[in-house]
Amino acid sequence: MADTPPPGAAPLRIRIRRGLRGLRVQGRVWRMQLSALTPTTRGILWALCAGLSFQAANASMRALSLAIDPMQAQFLRYFVGILPLVPMVVIAGGLHRLWPESIKGQVWRSGLHTLGLILWFTALPHMPLADMTAISFTNPLFVLIGAAWLLKEPMNPARWVAVAVGFGGVLVIVGPGLAGTGGWYNLLMLASAPVFAASFLVTKVLTRRDSAAVIVLWQTLLITLMSVPLAIPVWVSPTPAQWGLSLIGGVAGTAGHYFLTRSFASADISATQSVKFVDLLWAALLGWLAFNDTLRPTTLLGGAVIVASIVGLERYERRAAAARTTA
Repeated sequence: MADTPPPGAAPLRIRIRRGLRGLRVQGRVWRMQLSALTPTTRGILWALCAGLSFQAANASMRALSLAIDPMQAQFLRYFVGILPLVPMVVIAGGLHRLWPESIKGQVWRSGLHTLGLILWFTALPHMPLADMTAISFTNPLFVLIGAAWLLKEPMNPARWVAVAVGFGGVLVIVGPGLAGTGGWYNLLMLASAPVFAASFLVTKVLTRRDSAAVIVLWQTLLITLMSVPLAIPVWVSPTPAQWGLSLIGGVAGTAGHYFLTRSFASADISATQSVKFVDLLWAALLGWLAFNDTLRPTTLLGGAVIVASIVGLERYERRAAAARTTA
């Protein structure tokens, strides 16, 4: 007579199914709670989650790129970032059920993002996290320019003023660092901003047809493939600690892209930019704890100027839209 399994000793397959069922139920509860909020509030909450996730990924990737070649660090970040997406594929019932409406659009988005990553990872080991984060605040400004140029959106005088003030903030940040050789990495990091902005514009278009899950899944898969040729020539065998940093960066980075895509789908990009200054505070804290970075007053001042230009523009356009509605 076969032994009766003790209570609670269900087969692993059943326990996994129960766990996935519980995740689906909890996911429905969260969606119901989020649906009760305004679109702008949802977008801001998603943006806050994205900022915290990206700062955790940035810190781990900076530590990793100090130990191995940045191009290998880039590959490991996205290769390991596939892991948290596996349950999503299982729940969906297979990769074919997450096929995008336009694979060409996904390739363009991933190619642009890979180019930005090459610039970003090259500069990453040479910059404090707070400076890097403050320079990334220019992304929305490049999005404005790109929206006018690529999407043919109108650029009123207020938008050009916001761009000019924002670049003034950039000069406040990068100016003191240009006195030394390493300071030129600030410009390399700045060069990645318009490339990432182009990637975000494509993402905004893709959210009209594909879900956040589909966009993040294919971005992660395609960037991993595009990063392979960059990593092979400089490959070294990672240590267990380096695999751990890759895991933190991969999981946090993938989560950040998912949260950011949900933010884009929930609200206008400009409506969520006011929370980006929180990213600078997280970056300053992580940089101080992990790398003994010193936060320069010019970084805070420049970051505040950039965010002020974006928030001021968003408020101006909101009042202008309200005036047109009541006219």
